[in-house]
Amino acid sequence: MKLQSIICRGGGFFAMVLILFLSTSVIQAQSYSNNSTLSESPAASSGVNWLVGGRFGLSIGSGGGGSSAGLQIGPMAEVLFNKNTALGSELNINTQGGTPVEWAVYFKYYFDTSNPSIKLYGDGGMGLWFITGGPYIGLRFGGGAHFKVANNLYIPADLQLGPVFVTGGNFFYIAITTGIRYELP
Repeated sequence: MKLQSIICRGGGFFAMVLILFLSTSVIQAQSYSNNSTLSESPAASSGVNWLVGGRFGLSIGSGGGGSSAGLQIGPMAEVLFNKNTALGSELNINTQGGTPVEWAVYFKYYFDTSNPSIKLYGDGGMGLWFITGGPYIGLRFGGGAHFKVANNLYIPADLQLGPVFVTGGNFFYIAITTGIRYELP
């Protein structure tokens, strides 16, 4: 019980660390992008590119003696540092009671595959959850695949799960989503 209380009180500190880390990464990616000339893409000059889009799907929360399912929708953005590594952020709105909102940051690793139209990945990170009673910290892990449907356009199949540490207990979160992803040229 004391550990959860300490985690919840320290949540603001961890959130600030995550925000600073993501801000620094975005600024660094922008500086890499600004160093390229108009005739070459940022990916060609520095290995940095952007992926933007949104997600939509099913979310399930379980804890405190019950479970609830709802829809999840939200925007996302990723900074692709090379063909295998990315740092991203999402803002997910869920339709369960209390309308939980998750602001997540994560590291993503894209696995090498023999099929260039499918990009498999695994990811992990942290989320700041805004639920009745205060903001809480959650951990998230998952993976999925991006299926190429057009030039720079992907449809993902994604699974995310992990604990969210709330006052007086915790709950477990699962999201099964799809959406759209566009890699900026």
